[in-house]
Amino acid sequence: MALDQLLLNAAPWLAWSGLALLGLTAIAFIAKWGVRFRLVGVSSFTLLLSVSCWAFAVSYTPPVVIEGATRAPVVFDNGSDLLVAHLPSSAGDETIQPTLQQLAGNLRASGRSSSTVTVRLRSFDNSVDGLSRPLVRGELVRDFRVPFNEE
Repeated sequence: MALDQLLLNAAPWLAWSGLALLGLTAIAFIAKWGVRFRLVGVSSFTLLLSVSCWAFAVSYTPPVVIEGATRAPVVFDNGSDLLVAHLPSSAGDETIQPTLQQLAGNLRASGRSSSTVTVRLRSFDNSVDGLSRPLVRGELVRDFRVPFNEE
């Protein structure tokens, strides 16, 4: 079962449990039980948890997965207009474009001060005696004003 579906199924159960605990808390205050203040915390936390599960399930978007892409960890992101990821040197040239598209598809515009982001894939060239130089293997510009699937 997908995470968002699991959370959507759990939210009503947590909400009903929270309401039952809230009723038990009201009974505890009327009967002046010693655990009444603990029940306030437990019931409010359960209700908060149900709302949080529901909100996360509604706002969840699964990551973009493109066939042929390889895993490329992000090594630099200035939060504005540049993202650099490391492509392993063992990856072939046929994986460059799908990997760039996958990285660009998983970017979100929120928090960025620019509407376009340049995504670069780099690896290291070890051909010089003992020295390694960064080598840009591919580059893609992601424009957030255009939906990703139309680029």
